[in-house]
Amino acid sequence: MSDVPTPLLQLLNVESSYGPIKAIRGVSLQVNAGEIVTVLGSNGAGKTTILKTISGIMEPRKGSVLHRGQDITGQDPAAIVNRGVSHVPEGREVFPLLSVHDNLLMGAYTRPDRDGVARDMAQVYAYFPILLERSGQQAGLLSGGQQQMLALSRALMAEPDMILLDEPSLGLSPKLTLEIFEIVVRINRERGTTILLVEQNAHMALNAADRGYVLENGRIVMEDSCECLREKDDIREFYLGMKDDSVRTERRWKKKKTWR
Repeated sequence: MSDVPTPLLQLLNVESSYGPIKAIRGVSLQVNAGEIVTVLGSNGAGKTTILKTISGIMEPRKGSVLHRGQDITGQDPAAIVNRGVSHVPEGREVFPLLSVHDNLLMGAYTRPDRDGVARDMAQVYAYFPILLERSGQQAGLLSGGQQQMLALSRALMAEPDMILLDEPSLGLSPKLTLEIFEIVVRINRERGTTILLVEQNAHMALNAADRGYVLENGRIVMEDSCECLREKDDIREFYLGMKDDSVRTERRWKKKKTWR
């Protein structure tokens, strides 16, 4: 009998399409409990499709999605949330006419434990104090960075064991991007929340995550620890914008990794 723990999430030869167009082709990956795993790739590579397929927004044509060893392929998104998988979509998608506070309560709508909800509300306000300041304000009036904080916090209110995080840096300044990623790492370390991260900012993603997959034209073409991926020449050149003679640039980047 093997004592190797079952991965929290597995994709087995998954294929999903938009009409006749195949977006992901035979994708297999796994995420272990407590990890941050990132998926890198250019626009149109199929990164967002992977998350939509996991969360039940899209039903794959082939393959299986397993959560804690159980097949959840094509299940209703609400059922997948109830299993402990929360999806923070690209573009944030907060409820613009609801207050910040009510947006957070929407994340906890399936939970009967009022004390736990109150505890988690206090914790997300501690992560993002600006949300406490704006708790009575309509979410649609928040800045883009504040809406991203709210979307992530709303996902946490569901008390997930796993968060699917899609392009959290999209449209944000470098300062806000750093702040968001610092909190993502804190959530993982302090709460033990597993995170599958899709992100075009390869610098930030590889610095925050434990392992990474590289997606090209809907297929996984590379998998390794993030430390090893950062050292691969094609990753350095195409995703990090670094060539072999860019030693000075690399040293500057390494000095910024103190938060990891």
